Amino acid sequence: MDRSSALAALRSGGTFDVLVVGGGATGCGVALDAASRGLRTALVERGDFAEGASGRSTKLVHGGVRYLELAIRRLDRTQYNLVRDGLRERAIFLKNAPHLAHRLALVSPLYRWRDAPYIFAGLRIYDRLAGKLSFGRSRLLSRSETLRRFPMLKAEGLKAGILYYDGQFDDARMALTLALTASEQGAAVANRVEVVGFTHKESQLTGAEVEDRETGERWEIEARAVINAAGPFADSLRLMADAGAAAIMRPSSGVHIVLDKRFAPTGAGLLIPRTDDGRVLFILPFEGHALIGATDEPAAIEDHPPPTTEAIAYLLRHIGRYLNVEVSEKDILSAWCGLRPLVSNPKIADTARLARDHIVEVSGSGLVTICGGKWTTYRKMAADALDHAIARFDLRPKNPCRTAGLALAGAENFDAERGIEALRSAFTLDYDVAAHLHHAYGDRAPRVLQEAGSAGAPRLHPAFPYLEAEVLYAARFEAALSAMDVLARRLPLALLDREAARRSAPRVIALLATERGWDQRRRDFEAAETERRLTQAI
Repeated sequence: MDRSSALAALRSGGTFDVLVVGGGATGCGVALDAASRGLRTALVERGDFAEGASGRSTKLVHGGVRYLELAIRRLDRTQYNLVRDGLRERAIFLKNAPHLAHRLALVSPLYRWRDAPYIFAGLRIYDRLAGKLSFGRSRLLSRSETLRRFPMLKAEGLKAGILYYDGQFDDARMALTLALTASEQGAAVANRVEVVGFTHKESQLTGAEVEDRETGERWEIEARAVINAAGPFADSLRLMADAGAAAIMRPSSGVHIVLDKRFAPTGAGLLIPRTDDGRVLFILPFEGHALIGATDEPAAIEDHPPPTTEAIAYLLRHIGRYLNVEVSEKDILSAWCGLRPLVSNPKIADTARLARDHIVEVSGSGLVTICGGKWTTYRKMAADALDHAIARFDLRPKNPCRTAGLALAGAENFDAERGIEALRSAFTLDYDVAAHLHHAYGDRAPRVLQEAGSAGAPRLHPAFPYLEAEVLYAARFEAALSAMDVLARRLPLALLDREAARRSAPRVIALLATERGWDQRRRDFEAAETERRLTQAI
């Protein structure tokens, strides 16, 4: 993905069929769908791909067990449809990106026998709805088997456990991979390009005025359809296009903490379906660490929201209630907060009850807004938004929607069984390095190593499998424009261990400086900005 070529296309003066605003899950999905249908497509993202909510999720690809519970308890067909669609999209997700996503076993401990029939029946319905797309059959675990799988669980009062399956993935790399695939399908895709205004003709949108945040240059992009996929920030664009637009977003915050591998469950995640205040608590294995979250609180809309001390205390308190190990703030390696783009319903006061369904709105000026939803259903959301735009603006795609069967970048020749050993044999790699490259880049892993040669062989940090070669590759082919682009999104290092990211930052900055031609002033800015972000909010 060549940002310079994308900028040239965006400045060309031609008219695009579709201009997508937002480079998260939905925006990148819309750009891929539009480009693969043969529409002339542009995407601009004011920050980096997945820098917002899409890069700070719980890393689960799920049909929505919580929604199924609501569907059963309230006979709510909307929630039922959410689960049905989610299970179908879950299967497509893993099929299209097998290098980035995998099946994950999840266990819910039971401390009251009276909960077992209700929870187990719900999960069996979950399996039945998945049908042939099921990831595995739910089953009841004995007390001893539950403790064998999770020896850190508190044994006192434990009756049994229930096993079921969903998926897990690397969210930031998934968004980047969607952007890469959209680019390869012909879309002009650029990060660090911000919409600063819309252009109109006879009160109807004709495009947008944008600014390259790297250079300050401004220009106009003409488009037949403008699709607002800005996630939690969607309302700001709606107001920019139509001054009287009423807010439709009511985001909540999801806080996650990361602990080292001694706290991580082995081969499965732990789900506490209902804490004492009705929230869901996850303890998941992720990149050799324990990922724990998330809380559900109303939140203000802001860039890089910091995790609050109250939310972290909540997680630590509840970990202590379910695990027989002591966990304190000093055990936290990293923490982050993401905004969940929930669609507002004024009749509901609790953000945990807002359906993560999505809506497509076409404003009076013609701005198409897609908002709500969740990562698992990004593809369906994208298709729905694009179908509305095609109908509303009489666009003429060359192809029908093809994304249900479109392998994403790195997936086409991905060999799940033999790929790691093939990399080890060809490049003499340690197992952890080969496994990381195999799953992060899929069939393009050899190119990462070949591009850098022996100069890219050193690790960025001795405790992690990330190589200097990846920094060079990110700068050359993945539009990484800052140290945090690399440390928090091209690689997940900052999300896993802030101190390791801090120690790796000088080398990352040095490599990027050589690739990008940075002067000392830019190097100093990157060092200060990286430290600020690692200290305050990733």
